[in-house]
Amino acid sequence: MISPAHPVSTTTPRATVLAVAALFSACAPGASPADRADSATNRAQAITPAVPAADTVPLPLVADTLRPVVITDTLPGDSDDPAIWVNPTNPAKSVVLGTDKGDSTGGVYTFRLDGHVDRARSVTPLLRMNNVDVEYGVALGSLTTDIAVATERNRMALRVFAMPTMRAIDNGGIVVFSGDTARDPMGVAIYKRPRDGAVFAIVGGKAGPTNGTYLWQYRLSADGKGGVVGTKVREFGMYSGRKEIEAILVDDALGYVYYSDENVGVRKYHADPDSGNVELALFATTGVADDHEGLAMYATDATTGYLVLSDQGANRIHVFTREGTAANRHEHLRLAVIPVMAQETDGLDITSRPLGPRYPRGMLAMMSNRGAFHFYDWRDVDAAIKKASAPR
Repeated sequence: MISPAHPVSTTTPRATVLAVAALFSACAPGASPADRADSATNRAQAITPAVPAADTVPLPLVADTLRPVVITDTLPGDSDDPAIWVNPTNPAKSVVLGTDKGDSTGGVYTFRLDGHVDRARSVTPLLRMNNVDVEYGVALGSLTTDIAVATERNRMALRVFAMPTMRAIDNGGIVVFSGDTARDPMGVAIYKRPRDGAVFAIVGGKAGPTNGTYLWQYRLSADGKGGVVGTKVREFGMYSGRKEIEAILVDDALGYVYYSDENVGVRKYHADPDSGNVELALFATTGVADDHEGLAMYATDATTGYLVLSDQGANRIHVFTREGTAANRHEHLRLAVIPVMAQETDGLDITSRPLGPRYPRGMLAMMSNRGAFHFYDWRDVDAAIKKASAPR
């Protein structure tokens, strides 16, 4: 059963790192109404002491913990990855997609911003769903629509849905990795090329080679019958061979793709398959406790903002510059390390677009290992970043 979503109390004093688990339990399904009370006028401030910006300096876990505005309904299986879809006509009616990677209970669930599941727009059962991403204004023949793309691991396929209805438009699934069952598709991110609007899915697997061909990139196009097909256009991406590559992020505007090489760092390449396969950066190589996981971007304007990485083993996020430095646009400095209530996060997503009065500057959505997702007000995240990077 899916348990009721609930807002998180924001009147409780900030917790220390040692109390994070207790705080999470107090906000979990079954907590008392007092524990669940929502106090929007007294939101918790996320404060973290200054930390070195240089990526080579290990960073300590800071004392204060970022608290979500909402914890969603609990899924029946195992939550994994969120993706935020912004409603262009009524942002307060935007939704968050969340995958359930259960082998028999899997699917892509649609959550309203209050954290409750919209069953009519949730697609189940599917066979071990992993990651999901969204793209806007995709031209498919005479149709232009927003889409969501997710990996269905046990069918070795990409699933493509028209937004916001979540109607499948993939003819039952687009097979990836040429049927190589050792490559179970996990991570996926969508790139829409600015110069011509071409749309690509970049897919990572459970395993893969270490010769620079770990990621496969597929161009998505109309099949002439109202559906979508995928055509492989390149293989690229270094891999350490240590664990796996799951989290993938694409910056459409700047044309870069980032991905987490777990227990190693974050790698950066050109997203356009015509721009070559040279690795542009490897960062976040220190200071991460265990598993580089979810990746997302907050845009402050067309070229600046933040890259956010989840540190799964430490229940925290690391924040890096999106634009790099004046001397090197591929040097992504760490600005902050922020502990969060979400536990053992795999996937996360961010939007900088306003989503109504509760999220006027956008939202951070994070998976948590109790089968739910946490929604954070970006104002709280921003306060923590500014506190961490302020001169002292």
